[in-house]
Amino acid sequence: MTREWQLVVGLEVHAQLLTRSKIFCGCPTTFGGEPNTHVCPVCLGMPGVLPALNRQVVEFAVRTGLALGCAIQEKSVFARKNYFYPDLPKGYQVSQYELPICVGGGVDLTLDGVERRVRLTRIHMEEDAGKNLHGVAADGSSGVDLNRAGVPLLEIVSEPDIRSIDEAVEYLKSLRAILMFLGVNDGNLEEGSFRCDANVSLMPVGSTVLGTRCELKNMNSFRFLRQAIEFEVRRQSEILEGGGRVVQETRLFDPQRGETRSMRSKEEAHDYRYFPEPDLPPVRVPAAWIEEVRRSLPELPRARAARYQRDLSLSAYDAGLLTADRETAEFFDASVRARGGGAESAKRIANLLTGEVARLANDAGAGTSRGKLTPEALAGVVRLTEAGTLGGPGIRQVLEELFRQGGDPAVVVASRGLAQVSDESAVEGACDAVLTAFPGEVERFRAGESKLLGFLVGQVMKGMKGKGNPAVVNAMLKRKLGA
Repeated sequence: MTREWQLVVGLEVHAQLLTRSKIFCGCPTTFGGEPNTHVCPVCLGMPGVLPALNRQVVEFAVRTGLALGCAIQEKSVFARKNYFYPDLPKGYQVSQYELPICVGGGVDLTLDGVERRVRLTRIHMEEDAGKNLHGVAADGSSGVDLNRAGVPLLEIVSEPDIRSIDEAVEYLKSLRAILMFLGVNDGNLEEGSFRCDANVSLMPVGSTVLGTRCELKNMNSFRFLRQAIEFEVRRQSEILEGGGRVVQETRLFDPQRGETRSMRSKEEAHDYRYFPEPDLPPVRVPAAWIEEVRRSLPELPRARAARYQRDLSLSAYDAGLLTADRETAEFFDASVRARGGGAESAKRIANLLTGEVARLANDAGAGTSRGKLTPEALAGVVRLTEAGTLGGPGIRQVLEELFRQGGDPAVVVASRGLAQVSDESAVEGACDAVLTAFPGEVERFRAGESKLLGFLVGQVMKGMKGKGNPAVVNAMLKRKLGA
């Protein structure tokens, strides 16, 4: 008989911090560059060098911990995590172990209308390793690029609280949005500055005893995370159904084949031989500094989305789209301020920003606020729409020009002749022409085929080259048809 299995997931997120220099030296953290050009004796692990802690790394760690409800430790300690790998020149990674800077806390998320909180175990600071490059040389040999070695990371470790794949993806999206709003991480999945490992296990439904977990390493997209867990669920359930035992190990996800494969047996803490880093003193965070950082925290995505729903009557869906990243949320807020209107204006701004403007930004390969469209111009488009001056295809044309060229929407409308025609005499003439041209449709409408009104409206708009005010056209046709 087939048993039912409960998925259990814990995620370890590695977030690269937006500092200009590395965690223990002054080398730049900029992505790319020729291999081994953003390096110095410290991040190359040369004998006799001494690390010096980047103060902003500590500030970003405190900032993140406060936003996630963690307890900030007054004293935390760096440790050496010993292991051998070609991209780790020292033979150890400087991380934190027994005394991390943040403990506890959690990430709140909403899935299918249900509120959930995924608890955090810890957040700690560490340095990144380098990167192995395979097949880059003419002879097919591999190389090591140490530009990334020493780049500052926060490792954010969750408890095994996640119980579905959708929940795992939503947790990752929620955490990414928080870090981006805080300004500590750019959320760039493609460049690997936001990536995660997933600890995946199965246990019988109704049980409280966790199964043997496997760690899936270095996934840098929501789609890959979903595919990797889906495969692992199938693999582990087949083993358990066949009476076998899941082996605790580290596995890699192959996106080409959509499957995981064994990498190595899973290490435990004792395998790394952690011991305090002798070249770095304990990190001490004064209470006054913690409070100073707390006061500087921005409004976070969930709080902002709740405000949009409460004060501007936006739907949860629209509020979620607007708070998916900080740039969009700030652009929206600035546009609403510039319009100076209420909930109706805010809704129109939200629709344009998440619809037509998002499409233009996507086509251009740029973020919403990187085009030449300004919040003031977007507010101007809404003002013209609400005044009946602009509508339909004209809105799209004006937004396209403003996005690419900038300018004043009123000037664009005037120069391109995009103003709607609301003059009743002009609309009446166009309606009379359509009613004369389609007598059969008029009789069928009067006989009860009410859906033909849409056809007749469309013909009037066509005759007016899309410039007729739809509200005026509708009202005029209904009056003439006796509807």
